[in-house]
Amino acid sequence: MWGFKLFRKDRQGRRGGGVALYVRESLDSVDLEVINNKVECLWTRIREKANKADILVEVCYRPPNQDNEGDELSYKQLADASRSTALVLVGDFDLPDILWELNTAEKRQSSGFLECIEDNLLLQLVNEPVRGGASLDLLFTNRERLVGHVLVGGCLGHSDHEIRVFSMLMDARRAINKTSLNFQRADFGLFRSLVQRIHWETTIKNKGVQERWTYFKKEVLSAQEQAVPVC
Repeated sequence: MWGFKLFRKDRQGRRGGGVALYVRESLDSVDLEVINNKVECLWTRIREKANKADILVEVCYRPPNQDNEGDELSYKQLADASRSTALVLVGDFDLPDILWELNTAEKRQSSGFLECIEDNLLLQLVNEPVRGGASLDLLFTNRERLVGHVLVGGCLGHSDHEIRVFSMLMDARRAINKTSLNFQRADFGLFRSLVQRIHWETTIKNKGVQERWTYFKKEVLSAQEQAVPVC
């Protein structure tokens, strides 16, 4: 593709398959070698010459029969990367039972993936379902306003996966939230009052485990925002 640099990792032992990423040639990008046969992925670092933070981009394919060991290894890699730098994650995760509008999942492996996304504060940016009404090919980032102009549509070659096209807004790479909570000045009486007002048993009665956790976390964080000042 003219004007772009291709990064690819072909599937071994069979024809077809693998993951690929096109990066504009105007960006200084390098392939990162990852010795890992359990997870089908490639890592690319986009470097900035003006003494700014780099961006890591991971392209991943998670097969439907991936075992727990492969999932845990993938989650560990993701956690290590998201803590240290700006991160963009894109790929096919083959978890069609996840409802991203509600952050809920039916299957255990899908719930584990959701927990990983929430623990690492990743934002999911693909809102339209594809491939039979399910969102399989997804796009995540750990920085607000780092990724924009997300487009979905069209296939490359004989692939049945739709292409994800997006722009990275380079000025947002260092937009790390430097605020912290000042618990020494917290109004714990107000916090306790706000939490006690919620009719927990009635509200979560007919919800699943993931829905209950999502609702619980949302209400506690809301109370924290009102009762604990930031500095």
